[in-house]
Amino acid sequence: MSVRMVARRLGSKLLPRFTPAATLHSHATSFGFKQVNEEEKSQLVGNVFTKVASNYDIMNDLMSGGLHRLWKDRLVSKLSPFPGMKHLDVAGGTGDVAFRILETINSNRRGMEDTLENDLQAETQIYVCDINPNMLDVGKKRALERGLGDLGSLVWVEGDAEKLTFKDDSMDGYTIAFGIRNVTHIEKVLAEAYRVLKKGGRFLCLELSHVDTPVFKQLYDYYSFSVIPVVGELVAGDRDSYQYLVESVRRFPPQEVFASMIADAGFQKVEYENLVGGVVAIHSGLKI
Repeated sequence: MSVRMVARRLGSKLLPRFTPAATLHSHATSFGFKQVNEEEKSQLVGNVFTKVASNYDIMNDLMSGGLHRLWKDRLVSKLSPFPGMKHLDVAGGTGDVAFRILETINSNRRGMEDTLENDLQAETQIYVCDINPNMLDVGKKRALERGLGDLGSLVWVEGDAEKLTFKDDSMDGYTIAFGIRNVTHIEKVLAEAYRVLKKGGRFLCLELSHVDTPVFKQLYDYYSFSVIPVVGELVAGDRDSYQYLVESVRRFPPQEVFASMIADAGFQKVEYENLVGGVVAIHSGLKI
């Protein structure tokens, strides 16, 4: 594909695609800081999330100080969900993003006539796709606790982000939060996202990212490598899994490079927004 110029949200600067493809995908066979065979990675990542599933939400609160809730709110705000939409949330097993999308849609429905509201509720479909059945089980349990267990709008699907089973041009929106850094081939995930989206459909990715400010970076690195694994061991009895999660962030491409990868997948109007000094970033693209 030809060289693209990717629009950066902050300051509306334009950033050229400058990194060779080989460098872009050098992380594809990494498991944290370890080099592994591609065939091994999915199994190793699967083992991590099987171990952390039952404590996933508690650990997210502890690791982020609760900020992950605000980051997900921002993600859904940028999505602008609407009644009757078909949406795919990938790597969303615990339901955090899907629940927020449904809540936003339901709040937008208020004031509509009952007949129209019922029709739109029947048409709205939020698919939660995750490769790990343990994560999906946590999400289904949370849905029941929220009174959403029998809601037809919420569909749970065990599936691989690199090989989705959904039809071409079938989704109005696609989100993936804190999941894309764990896949083996990021470019395949992006290609699949583009394939299943309708024209005019939006891709949004929330992911832990790279901090540039030197002093802040030192603090962030200390917290990541010295605090998070210890908290994982104390709360979840699992230091190694959280050590991997920290390392996987460092192996994920920088914001500009990831934006270029999204553009290479075919998306237009690619941009990103840094949150908390680059601790996390929301990337977005449009299928035209």
